[in-house]
Amino acid sequence: MMDSVIPLTSLKVGEVARIVSINARGELARRIRDMGLGSGMPVSVVGYAPLRDPLALRCAEVTIALRRKEAGAIMVQTAANKGDRP
Repeated sequence: MMDSVIPLTSLKVGEVARIVSINARGELARRIRDMGLGSGMPVSVVGYAPLRDPLALRCAEVTIALRRKEAGAIMVQTAANKGDRP
């Protein structure tokens, strides 16, 4: 069974997923790439602010804060192998 592709904003705190695509263009796409996020990278949500905006995520040993709108452009697939770590 294949896990579904969901926006990063749908992950629960601590849930591990892999980036599948970034649905952004222009400045937003450049900013996301400049933060080191890209397809195939493992990622997890560390926490959400009280109103769920912004959120903190962990990727490649770095913690990054993103606005909910920015994070919604990042599509992920939940990790089938629970041994994956961001």
